[in-house]
Amino acid sequence: MFNRNRCLRRVAAIAAISSLVTGCGVLSSDSSDDEGPIIVGTTSSPSTLDPAASWDSSWELFRNIYQTLLSYPVGASTPQPDAAESCEFSDSSNQVFRCELREGLTFSDGGTLDAKAVKHSIDRIRKINVNGGPAGLLGSLERVQAPSEREVVFYLNKPDATFPFVLATPAMSIVAPDAYPANALREESGVVGSGPYTLQSYDEGKRAELVRNDRYKGYADRRNNAVTIRYFQDSGTMVKALRDDQIHLTYRGLAASDVIEFQGRAAKEEEIQLVEGSGTDINYLVFNPKDPWAGKQEVRQAVAQVVDRAAIAHKVYKDTVDPLYSMVPKGLTGHTTGFFDDYGEPNVKKAREILTDAGITEPVPLTLWYTTDRYGSETALEFKELERQLEASKLFDVTLKSRPWKTYVEGYQKGQYPVFGRGWFPDFPDADNFIAPFVGKQNALGTPYEATKITTELLPSSRRESDRGNVVKQFEEAQQILVDDVRLLPLWQGRQYVAASRDISGAERALDPSTIMMVWQLSRKTSW
Repeated sequence: MFNRNRCLRRVAAIAAISSLVTGCGVLSSDSSDDEGPIIVGTTSSPSTLDPAASWDSSWELFRNIYQTLLSYPVGASTPQPDAAESCEFSDSSNQVFRCELREGLTFSDGGTLDAKAVKHSIDRIRKINVNGGPAGLLGSLERVQAPSEREVVFYLNKPDATFPFVLATPAMSIVAPDAYPANALREESGVVGSGPYTLQSYDEGKRAELVRNDRYKGYADRRNNAVTIRYFQDSGTMVKALRDDQIHLTYRGLAASDVIEFQGRAAKEEEIQLVEGSGTDINYLVFNPKDPWAGKQEVRQAVAQVVDRAAIAHKVYKDTVDPLYSMVPKGLTGHTTGFFDDYGEPNVKKAREILTDAGITEPVPLTLWYTTDRYGSETALEFKELERQLEASKLFDVTLKSRPWKTYVEGYQKGQYPVFGRGWFPDFPDADNFIAPFVGKQNALGTPYEATKITTELLPSSRRESDRGNVVKQFEEAQQILVDDVRLLPLWQGRQYVAASRDISGAERALDPSTIMMVWQLSRKTSW
């Protein structure tokens, strides 16, 4: 049962967080907002304001302005009720999931939030079915029913112990039926939600102004009255804004050089504190099977044999990330080192043999795409390093191309890129979420990947098991299939870094298990 009175366990992605700043005494975090909103800077801007269209960084805004049935209070690693009062599987096979809503829920415009609104919100995701959108998360859902004003029942077409985690993702945000069409994305500006904040104003790619939603009923204990999120094109501009007191905190996109500098200055009582934690975000390459070269398994294998992850982590990211040899990151049950086990250290001779045996004797032309404004300033340097490694082998002729995130997404969803870079910030902390989103006819990449044994045997088998510690075998086998196919090539696993003014508190509590910032945890320190 997912019950809000359940004992909460500290999630691994947050437990390791510790402030590196020194010299602080006991602080009071009770905050008044006479000084205006807390301003958060990030290089991760939304691609849309409609939850039915997004399986990307837009979730970071959604978490704070929309509400889901289940979510993650501080310290929780399993979903707890938010818009719901209680939720549970009502059968022994994990195929019927029932939620009872809180009483008196309303949207920010005063409209009633009832079971029909929840059903509308979930149904429209599947009806609209945006390519690369969140419909892929609902593969196990057969139908939704609203038998009463406060009761919602989800009937699954197969056992799925991960379904409560899916409902806790911002993709399942509850929207007002009158404002969000059942069969089309919302075209009007603004947002009608029921989250902790309302979106007072929004300037795409520049800023989002959030103010306290006085109609909100949920678990969030807001420690501020207003937050402004500013979107930056690069980490350098963002850090300058932090140093110039134009923003109070950074989230996503800190450059490795800035992290190293802040770490070195911590002991010198810099006016900026650095909060560090373990992370489960990953970075990887995607190969388009329809491309004449990237579609060849031997070409993909040769790339995997040449790429030097340790060099990328050290030279580009200054060891602020860790090399990754599996799509499932370290720290999660089921993690393996499959790519290292099969390929070992980078070896040009072995790569040449792979290509020669396939009859490929000339340098392989490959175009690698990356986004300029999503994952931080090092992305361009990372791809230049990949270009250097591949061309140094004399086996590849590499061309680099890039686009801003919004048009970048459109491009890979249309299958325009032979090879492209992606990052993944987990929907929920389970190995399932590092495999399932990338396989199947419809997935988060907009690039179909059948992987039949994974989708029809291994994932269904693992989802019948409520105890997630008992699914190691299935995930190890699934990861080996990914290694053999090399449709996805993991590169590195990140760590979490938040830089903040010394008068801001709450950053160490503000990340949920999918490392999305819950901005209501932020406040100003009112006494030293």
